[in-house]
Parts: sequence; structure tokens; C-alpha cells
Amino acid sequence: SLAVLQALEDGLKKADADPSVKAVMICGENGKFSAGADIRGFSSPKAHGVALGPIVSLIESSEKPVVAAIEGVALGGGLEVALGCHYRIAHVKARMGLPEVTIGLLPGAEGTQRLPRLIGVPAALDMITTGKHIPATEALKLGLVDEIVEENTIEAAVHLANKV
Repeated sequence: SLAVLQALEDGLKKADADPSVKAVMICGENGKFSAGADIRGFSSPKAHGVALGPIVSLIESSEKPVVAAIEGVALGGGLEVALGCHYRIAHVKARMGLPEVTIGLLPGAEGTQRLPRLIGVPAALDMITTGKHIPATEALKLGLVDEIVEENTIEAAVHLANKV
């Protein structure tokens, strides 16, 4: 939603400007990282300059480490947010994917560029062209996530953020 995009942008800018902040952790709410964009918003006029692609680039260009704590699902734009992060930790039951192709769309926030850089072209093409959701264990094998945990994903992400 526009509110989430604006909060991400505001939070990242505030964290980058605050010398007491050493790292940033991005998580979802209620056991879900993000199921992606609300497709109803695709047909509405663009909001005043708030778009996912530039926010993912802002995450990626942060001078401070940014860690994604992935629980539940990270799909579509949600996975693209995670791809912009410097590190990704996922709960063992998490699932990730770029399902936009199943409704005739390509990922629009540079997921088609970031995913192949991270996991290689063959695996990325499979995910991008099929819309398949992969479990955290497969994401770890592919290099999509840095670590999987069975317990508190947020605590693990904070621990990693403090370590790096």
C-alpha cells in the first residue's frame, strides 16, 4: 500500500541520517513479510512519486546494513524488497516467489535484475517465468537467503544486524 511504501521510505531516510543507528531490520507484521502489491492499485493513477522500485533502490544503496526478517511469505514486491536488503533471514516455513507472471505481469521493482545476480540466471529464470513459490530451505540452497531459523526470525535478524 502507499502507506507501507511511504513508511519504508521515511524510516530508511531517518535511519540513514541518524548516526546512532548502526543497522536496519525490515520485517512484516502478523507472521508475514509481504505478499506484495495490491493489484487493485495497478489501475489507479500513480501516487505522488511513491513507487516500489526507487524504495528498493534506496534500501540497496543504504550505507548501513539492512536485514530482511522473512516470515510467512515474501511474494512479488515483498520479495523485491527483500532482494534490496543486504542480508536475508527466513523462517523455515517461509515461502518466496515472484508470482506476477501468473496474472500476465513481470516483476516491476527490478526483481528481474536482482534475483539473477543473487541466485544465478537458470534458477532466477525458473522463478520469474513460472511464478513458483519456493520454500526457505530451497532459498537457502540457492543463496536467496543467508540463513533460515526455526524460532524467532526477528531476533535472528537483529542478531545478524548487530554482528555485521
